[in-house]
Amino acid sequence: MSALDDEMLALMRFVSQRTILPRWRNLAEGDIIEKAQDELVTVADREAEAFLTEALTKLAPDVPIVGEEAAHADPSVLDHLSGQCWIVDPIDGTHNYAHGKSPFGIMVALADAGEAIAGWIYDPVRDRFCHARRGEGAFVNGDRVEARPTGDEPPVAAISVIFLDQHRRKAVNDHVAPHYRVVETPRCAAEQYPRLALGENDVSFFERTLAWDHAAGVLWLNEARGKVCRPDGSPYRVDEVDRTGIIGAASPALWDVLATLYAKL
Repeated sequence: MSALDDEMLALMRFVSQRTILPRWRNLAEGDIIEKAQDELVTVADREAEAFLTEALTKLAPDVPIVGEEAAHADPSVLDHLSGQCWIVDPIDGTHNYAHGKSPFGIMVALADAGEAIAGWIYDPVRDRFCHARRGEGAFVNGDRVEARPTGDEPPVAAISVIFLDQHRRKAVNDHVAPHYRVVETPRCAAEQYPRLALGENDVSFFERTLAWDHAAGVLWLNEARGKVCRPDGSPYRVDEVDRTGIIGAASPALWDVLATLYAKL
């Protein structure tokens, strides 16, 4: 791993051991806040983001930071997504974390001109570290990986309808689900992207495409020679804050099939 990868892993492990894991399954009632409908934040999210913000600022003082909680408090933070910036999700999968379940993880990306150029995904429970740099491949705990389909027939699709309206939910059931063995998503992008590369799921799609949820994972899966992009085939950009829809797959061929079905929604 590079020196930056080593530094990022050390930061993620430290904040996990200091803040995230000690509070897991030990949150008091007042430690969990519903910041929007079906969206939770915990004191651990806020403390972890504060630590990562401070650490990344020391690492690169001139690079602004777009953190999930900072952007929720002040949407103008999102303006930094068009330039060079760090993108931080202190606990991805907060709903699981707040309910004492796994998976959950930390996601950090470095972006420039609207595109992720490096990404890191850390699972504190399994101590799994996924990392990638643009053009240099994808790695898990320092070992290079290439995306592999499950080999199942029909293919395995992880589909969530949480953020879909009633019409689109029905369309998914009518036009997409019959072509796959549908399984539940982990409600955690930090887990879903690895599942698409490591032979657990073949395809998935995401309705919401917030930068902190997807910047690191999109880069990592594409570097693993899977395929992730917008349903129309255009690349995912972190600065397209109002767009929805990403399709991810373990191979370009699997992506093509789901994209054709998705177009009917």
